[in-house]
Amino acid sequence: MAVREPIVHPLGRPTRELPLSQLVTLSIYWLGINVMWTGLHVIVLPKRMEAMFGPASAGLGLGLITLAGVITAIIVQPTVGAISDFTVTRWGRRKPYIVIGSVLDVLFLFAVASANTYLALVIALVLLQFASNFAQGPFQGYVPDLVPARQVGRASGLMGMMIVLGGIVGVGIAALGYLQLAPGMSDAEVRNLLFIPTVALGFVEAATMVVLVLTVDEGRPAAPRHDRSWWRIALSAWGTDILHERSYIWLVVSRLCYQTLPAVISGYALYMLERSFGMSPDQAAPNLLVIGSVIAAATVAATIPAAKLSDRYGRKRVIYWSYGLAAIGLAGVSVAPTLPITLIALLPLGLSAGAFLVVDWALLTDIIPKANSGRYMGISNVATASAGPLGLAVAGVVLFAVTRAGVPSPGAPDSTSDLLGVAPRAAIASMLVLLAIAALALRGVNETRRED
Repeated sequence: MAVREPIVHPLGRPTRELPLSQLVTLSIYWLGINVMWTGLHVIVLPKRMEAMFGPASAGLGLGLITLAGVITAIIVQPTVGAISDFTVTRWGRRKPYIVIGSVLDVLFLFAVASANTYLALVIALVLLQFASNFAQGPFQGYVPDLVPARQVGRASGLMGMMIVLGGIVGVGIAALGYLQLAPGMSDAEVRNLLFIPTVALGFVEAATMVVLVLTVDEGRPAAPRHDRSWWRIALSAWGTDILHERSYIWLVVSRLCYQTLPAVISGYALYMLERSFGMSPDQAAPNLLVIGSVIAAATVAATIPAAKLSDRYGRKRVIYWSYGLAAIGLAGVSVAPTLPITLIALLPLGLSAGAFLVVDWALLTDIIPKANSGRYMGISNVATASAGPLGLAVAGVVLFAVTRAGVPSPGAPDSTSDLLGVAPRAAIASMLVLLAIAALALRGVNETRRED
């Protein structure tokens, strides 16, 4: 059923309350995006890097290959988001970009799955980042466009649930290839076993795009162009006027630093299972799913309560609570001597992720200028796109340094694992520094809701 056009206030903000089914429809594409990127970052890329560069340098390879795509994401998402604010078509101002980007995602995932050299893999990932952000920039304007203020918390909670579910599905699909891997395989063997799961990630993402575009009726009119050229509109995404939005800038900095955490936890989960706990791939695969399930369950459990608490006590207060939970979880994971204790330490990390995910999004939706939501949501996700490479770069340097230094690991299963066992723990612990910066940046945010 299509979303009915909302009643829009003369200033442009939606005022009609949407039913739950329509809020779910608006969130469905988040599932597809996260199926694709979680499957890649948790299993496909770590194993490809390990096969190409070996255990010690795999973290650096992973950080560099992710960094290569982030520049594309930084440029494309805000620019296309800003252009979509002014686009007028018979299908709406956001849909054409979402359809084109999603179709290209499938093609470029095929290129990622086929790449047989590091350079080819970098190029394929840059193209994939271009396509994904071409769609995601405009898509993120839907909540400010269509959801009234009193439903922003609920919409953010549903978005969080879709992101978590997408992560579970993505890991499950990629694990179908991972279960067939064995130690010492060449990159060609690893590539062949992960080929079909990698391509399948794209088809799931495209399916969620179809559901979205067939069910959403874009109610908000495009912003007036005032005879400006498309080139000037594209450049306006990067206008310095955005620096006057001080609360927005501080929130973007806080988001950047916090979101390094999930990237490193997901990217280093395999390394910790295999190196710190000495597991083979057939042992690590089911435990990877257990880890994902624990985090996912805790994240989902936190989403709706966190949204409600933020409506009652304020967005910033709940985000601070999430930072405290993250610090407890990071410290626990970095020192846990056994897998069961690690799983317990992951619970506060999952609760933190769920609370931050929905409340940060709701706070961002509250404080941005609504007429240019595509631009502002796109710029904010420069932080999201940059967080993974930043976190993986920092963690990769720590992983490399500790591995080369030969720091012994008390929890390593045998003496031959001491060189590798502590390195993933140290890499994860290094994220505490970025978490502290995130908390300091949040102090500069004024959480008062802004209307056009």
